[in-house]
Amino acid sequence: MTHSMSSSTPDFVGRHIGPSQEELEEMLQAIGYADVEALVDKAIPQTIRTSDALAVEAATSEAAVIAELREKASRNRVLTSMIGLGYYGTHTPGVIRRNILENPAWYTAYTPYQPEISQGRLEALLNFQTVVADLTGLTTSSASLLDEGTAVAEAMALMHRATRAKDDSVLLIDAQVLPQSIAVTETRADAVGIDVVIADLRKVTSAKDLEEFAGGRKVFGVVVQYPSANGEIVDWSNVACAAHDAGALVTAAADLLALTLLKSPGEWGADIAVGTSQRFGVPMGFGGPHAGYMSVREGLERNLPGRLVGVSVDADGAQAFRLALQTREQHIRREKATSNICTAQVLLAVMASMYAVYHGPDGLRRIARSVHGKAVGLAAALRAGGVELVADSFFDTVTAVVNGSADGVVEAARERGINVWRVDADHVSVSVDETTTEPELAAVAAAFGVNAPVPADGEPTWAKSLVRESEFLEHPVFNTHHSETEMLRYLRGLADRDYALDRGMIPLGSCTMKLNATTEMEAVTWPEFANLHPFAPAEQTEGIRELIDELEQWLCAITGYDSVSLQPNAGSQGEFAGLLAIHAYHEANGNGHRNVCLIPASAHGTNAASAAMAGLKVVVVKTAPTGEVDMDDLKMKLKQHGENLAAIMVTYPSTHGVYEDTITELCDLVHEAGGQVYVDGANLNALVGLAQPGVFGGDVSHLNLHKTFCIPHGGGGPGVGPVAVRSHLAPYLPNHPLSSHAGPDTGVGPISAAPFGSASILPISWAYVRLMGGAGLTDATNAAVVNANYVASRLNEHYPVLYTGEGDLVAHECILDLRGLTKDSGITVDDVAKRLIDYGFHAPTMSFPVAGTLMVEPTESESKFELDRFCDAMIAIRGEIQDVMDGTIAAEDSVLRNAPHTAISLAGEWDYKYSRKDAAYPEGVDPMRKYWAPVRRIDGAYGDRNLICSCPAPEAYED
Repeated sequence: MTHSMSSSTPDFVGRHIGPSQEELEEMLQAIGYADVEALVDKAIPQTIRTSDALAVEAATSEAAVIAELREKASRNRVLTSMIGLGYYGTHTPGVIRRNILENPAWYTAYTPYQPEISQGRLEALLNFQTVVADLTGLTTSSASLLDEGTAVAEAMALMHRATRAKDDSVLLIDAQVLPQSIAVTETRADAVGIDVVIADLRKVTSAKDLEEFAGGRKVFGVVVQYPSANGEIVDWSNVACAAHDAGALVTAAADLLALTLLKSPGEWGADIAVGTSQRFGVPMGFGGPHAGYMSVREGLERNLPGRLVGVSVDADGAQAFRLALQTREQHIRREKATSNICTAQVLLAVMASMYAVYHGPDGLRRIARSVHGKAVGLAAALRAGGVELVADSFFDTVTAVVNGSADGVVEAARERGINVWRVDADHVSVSVDETTTEPELAAVAAAFGVNAPVPADGEPTWAKSLVRESEFLEHPVFNTHHSETEMLRYLRGLADRDYALDRGMIPLGSCTMKLNATTEMEAVTWPEFANLHPFAPAEQTEGIRELIDELEQWLCAITGYDSVSLQPNAGSQGEFAGLLAIHAYHEANGNGHRNVCLIPASAHGTNAASAAMAGLKVVVVKTAPTGEVDMDDLKMKLKQHGENLAAIMVTYPSTHGVYEDTITELCDLVHEAGGQVYVDGANLNALVGLAQPGVFGGDVSHLNLHKTFCIPHGGGGPGVGPVAVRSHLAPYLPNHPLSSHAGPDTGVGPISAAPFGSASILPISWAYVRLMGGAGLTDATNAAVVNANYVASRLNEHYPVLYTGEGDLVAHECILDLRGLTKDSGITVDDVAKRLIDYGFHAPTMSFPVAGTLMVEPTESESKFELDRFCDAMIAIRGEIQDVMDGTIAAEDSVLRNAPHTAISLAGEWDYKYSRKDAAYPEGVDPMRKYWAPVRRIDGAYGDRNLICSCPAPEAYED
């Protein structure tokens, strides 16, 4: 008799898990197992199985979860924020909030690795790059980074690499760079032995001045804030000249809104500009997620971290967008990487780009002038009341000298419903933004004991030499969609070009594209969460911090670890934080010489990149022919490097989609050698409720909330990558200089700009765990394993499954081996991936972890109907490959090689050796739900040879 899933779980569990009980029984029968328990018992080594049920209580209903979230939200006190420091109130246009942030067509999409079905978000990201490049006055911008603090740290690494800096070279940071950016950069610099010097750089006039600050050592890079943290607008051109004379590069951390009125960094000599796009319509959200940015002058574009969107052409010569210079995903460089960026903040970059599209250059100038006018009015009122100001030249931030009475001013403002920033006992800063009203200006003035301000006209009041004269955003896209009707249609048109989870399955191995339930998403835009400043006083943020504490406790219960930090805002950052904790632990125990990190050859590329960033030496462990870690090679490497061993990084289940039965032996061997075990949590969706890495041998793991715990991928971000550790590593978790609640005093420092990272999306994972409960989470894992094994069993005779474990079973994903078929037919994984578009599918993961293969992860959320639709398509494609192998048609003439097919290609001349129907409506495709790719196959090489990374002029494609 077939065992049923947990009968006591809430109704939501049945909505989250795709297959019905009847479908699960049918799939189990096809696989050859009587029930779920028999399958799981065979697949998972008994040595790692948990004996106790997962003790996480489920809510009674979705309505109950919303009520709980409402109660927590009510305990956040949202005051008007005039704190600034890189976080500002902003009006998110309703058309953007509803049609991007709250629209699953945008938030459930994956990273645009299949560009033919990602043209909408790629165009939006190209718009983002154009906004950043135009405003900063630099030629090339990447398609977003994690936040401003991380972007500054990435700029440090870029400058160090581009200048080929020696080990004793120094980074100079101006003292008025945002404090969180300085702290994040110091964390990164300390890990790799870069010396950072903080100094007042305003008076620098020569290279000699810079060398004096550096103690006579060579300076490789300089970072300044523009405008400065205290609001002052400084002419940094002399610093730029001095730095260039010294052979150094200059990074400006710049405010995009200010740059609509302020001379661009590129015009005064900056080589790199970084910052955040938060105030372009993205709520503060207690710190994130927000899209950081980086742009560079010509000659540095090949050093850019993260992703770069470029313009290419498709097979018919039509304009098409793609990720250019794929090595920008620097983790492909593995241990030679200078960045481990994987997740980018795509959804937030899209929002920021559309804020610029909606308002256009004139609208942005109007907003900037309004903001500046409010600040000028406030400054005049303060001066008239006898209050001294730190600077006469500013954009939106006024810092006042209050001679020991800062606490009184801050409290007086708070009593009037406003948060201002206490710099120290003698200084208070006030930042205004587009949401600031005249009554709020009057209230903050009253806190200083002066009369109500009168806003000025907003014309720049700083030196004429720093007033912007160059134009920006002249492309038609920024000068067309200013009515809501036009904007609505533009956004709909872009969404229609994309493939997201709202269309069908995205069976990506290692990426866990599961349901992002609407109830889970609901609280993200609530003002009680969305409008919190990350540095708001603790008594105003009790609700969100309680939610964070509960989520941390649940994650500990799920993983078997003792402590969790939610600060890392990407999986790669969680890896970095975990390795820093290991390094700090060894240092504290007098073992600072332990600097070797063992990494299996099959590991995620970010593993090696993160190890390099943490200052560790990477040593690769071979893969056995069966796909497991080669234990003989591991033992040899342990013998060779044991005295210096810091850690091993291992993914479990393996990157090959198998529950390796050697994992406990591996952990024991590493511990015996004095090392720590890092278990990559990318595949945790195969463990929840069944096994706990913190119990079976792991010392630290990062988790992916944007995979296992239902935060949507957002077209390539946001993500959250918490780091979970056993108790001996807990003292070395991240902390933050501006929040005592964010981590231990003994921590390694911040790795994200905000104390709790991307806090505004944590309610998604909180709601998921609360809705499912321990039994529901376990059922989800069971269903994911059943689904994967069903796909493997149906496709194995058509495409050999490369690696299997006990009983020829896989875990939550399987690798289909196409190498033999490619050898015999010439048809490649690329051909299959593009042909799947014609069948209405996003392709599985291509050529990872083994070249020439496809890795399939169906997740628990896909129904048997959708799994069968995918398997039927893959089987049909295998028949098309057979036609090539039989000589019925040549590979270059086949429907596979010419896929995907657009609607317009069917309407033109047809000289292919197959029918239009076979091209567009192969067997099994429902004409009523047909997805049409907007472009044909894209020419990647053309795009790299002709690098265009901002909106091209229309005449560029007249030919």
